[in-house]
Amino acid sequence: MEIKRIIPCLDIKDGQVVKGVNFTNLREAGNPVELAVLYSEMGADELVFLDISATRGEDKPILDIIKETAKRTSIPLIVGGGISSLKDIKQALQAGASKVSIGSASVKEPDLIKKASLEFGSQSLVVAIDARWNGDIYEVYINGGKTASNLEVISWAKELESLGAGEILLTSMDKDGTKDGYDNKLNFLVSSTVDLPIIASGGAGNLEHLYEAVARGGVDALLCASIFHFQEYTISEAKNYLKEKGVLVRL
Repeated sequence: MEIKRIIPCLDIKDGQVVKGVNFTNLREAGNPVELAVLYSEMGADELVFLDISATRGEDKPILDIIKETAKRTSIPLIVGGGISSLKDIKQALQAGASKVSIGSASVKEPDLIKKASLEFGSQSLVVAIDARWNGDIYEVYINGGKTASNLEVISWAKELESLGAGEILLTSMDKDGTKDGYDNKLNFLVSSTVDLPIIASGGAGNLEHLYEAVARGGVDALLCASIFHFQEYTISEAKNYLKEKGVLVRL
């Protein structure tokens, strides 16, 4: 069994970390750099910074957050939100990110994934899939979960693998912020179809949920927000619990 990763997610809006439910009803959860330093000290394997303001143009405040965090921590940083070009990817990596996460732009311009993979390497490229059950299929959504793409998740994941994606960040919009567990049907459908590492996102509410995502969902990493931001559990508690369950983690 490969080492499973615990990855706190910092959704950033107007310079602050926020958390919502089903992509709405946001509330502040703290300063991003200070939280990042804290999570690094607590043993996080990686950190995700997601600019939900999706800042466009040359002025990208999230890059300053990445630069400051990279100075004060040594763990891999993943940055996403508003990344839609090779220039955006280069800027994020130069700011100190180890990987970038591309979401909507991958649907609008799939060739970007291929170009980015060739220029920066698949290991630097995470593709985010926001998915929702529409009654018949799991459908991919874009634009912060506001727009249905008419893409089915499994076929899209296969295409991303062929284009050169290095990893998939799979978010269940139905589960986001609900704290009632990951969508492991969705997780298993994707993890059993492609050979890419899958980061599960959306729904973590207790430590058992983390284990279920590994055992039933077959995922490689666990993205968490609320349970850490609001001090319900520590990263050490999460890792020790998983270890007791027989899951290989980095302590």
